[in-house]
Amino acid sequence: MEGSISTLRYRAEEILEDMTLDEKIGMIHGNELFKTKGVPRLGIPPLVMSDGPCGVRAEFHPREWVSVGNTDDYVTYIPCNSAIAATWDRNLAYSAGSVLGEEARGRGKDVMLAPGVNLKRTPLCGRNFEYFSEDPYLTSELASEYVKGVQSWDVAACLKHFAINHQETARLGVDADIDDDVLEDLYLQVYKDIIDAANPYSIMSAYNRIHGEFCSQSKYLLNDVLRKRWNYQGFVVSDWGAVNDTKLAAEAAIDCEMSVTYDFDEYKMANPLKKMIEDGEIDEALIDEKVIRILILMLRLNMIGDDRMNRKNASYNTFAARAKVLDIARSSVVLLKNEDNILPIIRPAIKEKKILVVGENANRIHSNSGGSAEIKALYEISPLMGLKSRIGGSTQIDYLQGYCSKLDAGKIQEGTNWQELSLENGGGSAAGNGEADKELRELRGKLREEVLNACNEYEYIIFVGGLNHDIDSEGVDRRNIELPYEQNELLEALLEKRPDTIVALIGGGCVDMSKWSSKCKALLWMYYNGMEGGNALAEVIVGDINPSGRLPETFYYSEKDCSGISVGDFGDEKMVHYRERFHIGYRHTCKENIKVQFPFGYGLSYSDFEIKEAKYNRGMQEVKVTLCNNSDFDAAEVLQVYRLPDEMADYIQLVGFEKIYLKANGAIETQISIKDKFGTGRYAVGKHVLELIPVE
Repeated sequence: MEGSISTLRYRAEEILEDMTLDEKIGMIHGNELFKTKGVPRLGIPPLVMSDGPCGVRAEFHPREWVSVGNTDDYVTYIPCNSAIAATWDRNLAYSAGSVLGEEARGRGKDVMLAPGVNLKRTPLCGRNFEYFSEDPYLTSELASEYVKGVQSWDVAACLKHFAINHQETARLGVDADIDDDVLEDLYLQVYKDIIDAANPYSIMSAYNRIHGEFCSQSKYLLNDVLRKRWNYQGFVVSDWGAVNDTKLAAEAAIDCEMSVTYDFDEYKMANPLKKMIEDGEIDEALIDEKVIRILILMLRLNMIGDDRMNRKNASYNTFAARAKVLDIARSSVVLLKNEDNILPIIRPAIKEKKILVVGENANRIHSNSGGSAEIKALYEISPLMGLKSRIGGSTQIDYLQGYCSKLDAGKIQEGTNWQELSLENGGGSAAGNGEADKELRELRGKLREEVLNACNEYEYIIFVGGLNHDIDSEGVDRRNIELPYEQNELLEALLEKRPDTIVALIGGGCVDMSKWSSKCKALLWMYYNGMEGGNALAEVIVGDINPSGRLPETFYYSEKDCSGISVGDFGDEKMVHYRERFHIGYRHTCKENIKVQFPFGYGLSYSDFEIKEAKYNRGMQEVKVTLCNNSDFDAAEVLQVYRLPDEMADYIQLVGFEKIYLKANGAIETQISIKDKFGTGRYAVGKHVLELIPVE
């Protein structure tokens, strides 16, 4: 029942009056790995939580990180948040959230631990694929719709990780040295904008420290900013294992402690907290406030008493959900190069022809790894499967691995669940970059030669490579943006022999393609794109779909071109210095005139778009644009409005965008609303950050 906060609080206080201290304590810490303790005698159920952004996670045993192993927890695999951001489409972001919320409700979950809204400060963060963008406006606009979609199913979305969790290296204790105005006006403002627009019912505090305080027990972050200044009334849960001190956590406005260990009664906010209350060291009223906020959440979700009859019913693994994630996947594929119109390869032209598909990622699935984003997907269409099923049997399609990530790539690894070890050694480190011993180098050489010896026997070559969740994962950061596993060596040689090779890369963030990109004529980029990602990529290649994805981040030539590394710090185990201030991503590269591989907002189409008559209406705070599709393809273009640097802000910034769908040879007049905190300025509109047309 979503009523006024005062009404919900009154009901929560009434329930609280009948609770014992033990019952209150049971509600504010984990009683299972993803569940708190309920109060059966008062009709209060446990609060059930689940990861993650790509789908509802598999079921674990209550007290050990061992999968239950039944067949009832396969789910729809949703494109990662970076893929959603690549659509630049608010409606599709809502669809993604709605699929997640419906499946969470269908699986009996109350809180979905998503979305991740930390900005992509550098391209090296191992969890970047879980985040939307380097840009605060694009992030807040799409994440707000995502949250609305989740919560439309009586399930709480959970913004994470509050705040500035920008590296996995030493994530459990690394401190942030950041100016207050940068922290509040850039990184925290994203959360504030989403709270104002979408009212997310919960927030997860981060592992790291800010100005010496752990985020999960920070009075500045949780009490002063979140509760007092923003008047946030929602539920705050710790990241798993992020609470370090009982007294500080009790005094901070965090409501529930979760962790990865099985000694639930010994959590900081369990028996140790009870003893401190009984000894008079902590006021029980502090615990009452935490319980009241949990009860308010339960009332919002129709979890208590007669309200349960009004809670929405839902299913999971529906045909409708799969159709939605296919739409998202289709709209997220980014075309980066298409010289000589290599793409698309139209079906009639390839009948009775031979196609060679090369690359480990063509035949690999990604849903079952990546840290807490891992799920049991009902299915996942690989690029190889997508191509074969789309093109059909009249065309011969052969596959060669071409490169390998490791000697046992593709085999199921047995052993201890990674999460049991996630609180050791600072919580994270830098990952390898595909380094190889002699045996692995020899194997990669043989795989490479196999491709080079065969490639001239085929009319078409399609290479599918990039990254995987050995590199893009919770708990590890990338060391650099080099393309791993000796793919550069393969692509340089392959493109020398076959410059018409179509290259498609998959990953969670940018890679350096400079060693071979000048030889490449057709280049596609795709983030981890859900269960239908292989179909979406195949449809773009054969022209069933006109690509409309746009990059939500800068693709640098080197990680050293990123301000978070060249100006600030990244990967330090004790202190990270945010010396770049507001100049992250394209703001830095544009100001310093740094050449990039592909700029923020970039993406091509099979159509030719033209922007005409861009006009700015200051009174309405909007730009009016006439957009023309000068081609025979139905298509979509993303119009982007930027505020130009001036004396109020010395950096360019996105302040408006719209994805416009146009029929072949069509034209449309449209308005793009502007959100500019300064209220005035000079604006420009274009197809991406480096291709701008002044509007005044």
